Amino acid sequence: MQRFQKKQTGTYTALHAALGGRTLKTGQSRWFVGYKKHSFRLWWREYSPSVLLVPLVSWVAPANVSEGGLLVPSLQYCDRRWSWWPRQVVADMGYLAAESKRQCRERWHVAVVTHLRSDMKLVAPFLSEREATCAQGQPLHWLGYDVRDDLHWFGAAPWGELCSRCWEASTCSRQFAYAPAIHETLLGLLPLNTRAAQRLLQQVRPWIEPAQSYEKNQLGLGQMFFNSLRFTWCMALLADAAVLLRAHALLHAPAVERPLLHELAPKQGELNLET
Repeated sequence: MQRFQKKQTGTYTALHAALGGRTLKTGQSRWFVGYKKHSFRLWWREYSPSVLLVPLVSWVAPANVSEGGLLVPSLQYCDRRWSWWPRQVVADMGYLAAESKRQCRERWHVAVVTHLRSDMKLVAPFLSEREATCAQGQPLHWLGYDVRDDLHWFGAAPWGELCSRCWEASTCSRQFAYAPAIHETLLGLLPLNTRAAQRLLQQVRPWIEPAQSYEKNQLGLGQMFFNSLRFTWCMALLADAAVLLRAHALLHAPAVERPLLHELAPKQGELNLET
């Protein structure tokens, strides 16, 4: 009865706690009461033995605070603290807001790459987040972004089969321009159908969950009860410190003799973002 009244009144024992939603899993409640930690992480690509993500900016807030609203403040902090910021940001669907992406693109020239939500409307030239075509159906590939005119250029392949039979072939330049502001998710600063964007989504985006799992499970944050936002913030700082110390140890570990079967062991492939 007491738990039911807490959910109805929104008054909880934990100070400043709020009702938040989690990813739906079998046997687990859709809702929880508490706080959430949001981390802006940097992929340290110079470390090749494994994927190494280090926290740049962390936020702790009541569970009902949307993570999407923390993207712009995170870049502002990087700009103010280091006069540097990442050029590409890979995020989950919580960062889908077009206005935040527009601010990142216009102010810092940052490409925020997310998947397309299933109920979002497509715009020309996209048939899906991976496929772009002209009005007659000829597949198009990205030619580049013109900074001066703020336009993305797409072109038909020289061997395009439909172009030779198209009734508009005599007047068509086979190149088409689209402004990034038309759709911040599909176009933005890095069109979603490009090889670079798809590799970021397929190969970098899945690293987020293991990084969060390390803090929650191996550092034990998921087994603790925090009854105040201030105490939660202190524990979040300790968690980030542990992750940074671990990264420092990995980067400065002395070279060890390679085992005999080293060449047969799995390796991390290089992430070539050339389009």
